[in-house]
Amino acid sequence: MSLRNPIVSLACGALLCGGVAFAPRAFGQGPAAHPVEAPRKGVATPGVSRSMSTIEKQAEFKIAGSPDWSVVTKDSVWVTTGRADHVVQMVEATNKVGFIVDVARPCSGLADGFGSVWSPSCKDHSVMRIDPATGKVIAKIAADPANSEGGITVGDGGVWIVTKPATLVKIDPATNAIIKSFPLPSESENPMFSDGFIWVSSYGHDQLLKFDPASGKVVATIAVGPKPRFLTAGAGSIWTLNQGDGTVSRVDAKTGKVLATIACGIQGGGGEITFGDGFVWATMFDFPLTKIDPATSKVAAQWGGPGGDGIRFGFHSVWLSNGAMGSVWRLSPDQK
Repeated sequence: MSLRNPIVSLACGALLCGGVAFAPRAFGQGPAAHPVEAPRKGVATPGVSRSMSTIEKQAEFKIAGSPDWSVVTKDSVWVTTGRADHVVQMVEATNKVGFIVDVARPCSGLADGFGSVWSPSCKDHSVMRIDPATGKVIAKIAADPANSEGGITVGDGGVWIVTKPATLVKIDPATNAIIKSFPLPSESENPMFSDGFIWVSSYGHDQLLKFDPASGKVVATIAVGPKPRFLTAGAGSIWTLNQGDGTVSRVDAKTGKVLATIACGIQGGGGEITFGDGFVWATMFDFPLTKIDPATSKVAAQWGGPGGDGIRFGFHSVWLSNGAMGSVWRLSPDQK
């Protein structure tokens, strides 16, 4: 989830400069956060690689700034746009933009729960609670996101986010206050609730943590691919997108066993991963869409070209945030 280096984009005007692709760096982080990396290669399997020029859109939303993180609610998809300081509603039924909510430098994901949309702010060092019926911020909870590329999740009666320094906290939606906090290993910043547990990717330790909110303890520490950042759940598994080498690790949610390490060729900063329509969907600059089949634990299709960086599945569609292009595309999962 990051915006392509604007200096590179202006100088090249495309994804390639002299045949060499440049990787993005995380929005809001220092210039040394993500140095220029080797070109992403994608997958070379015959019949798998496709061009983004073949993608058919169901709808396109023009979003000012840098559309990125998104979350699905009962009737909409909401997306952050950090460079415009907004959280924007995209109404599913009409394919039109609804509310535009002022949030200073929204970061670290979006969450839906307890009748609200929850948006961390890296400028205000807080979590904003938004009423989706009015588009108004109804509460501001002091909770400084540990990383602009972190995450936020809902489960076990609360809202969970990792704050500085590497502390998993629970926000009580009844009081809009932090009621519990638990220390985590350093650089463990992306939580996701699934089936009674909170799974946290530990970017700094190449691990996936399984946290039990009932006991307040990490009950499993699982070695996955290098630099895991984003994660999703589906098909009985937890899937991590590993920025270090561009693989996706598949972990059995019950046993904690690594079932597969899937080469996708999408290493580097940024990206996102989601599950829907029976498939895993990953995005990254240069390769905006990668489709993984859980039946085979292999890449079924991959589209290369401009676009991508944020992704979510909802309403039988893939919602692809194109941060550098100022748009969100609604796509059918049945792309050829």
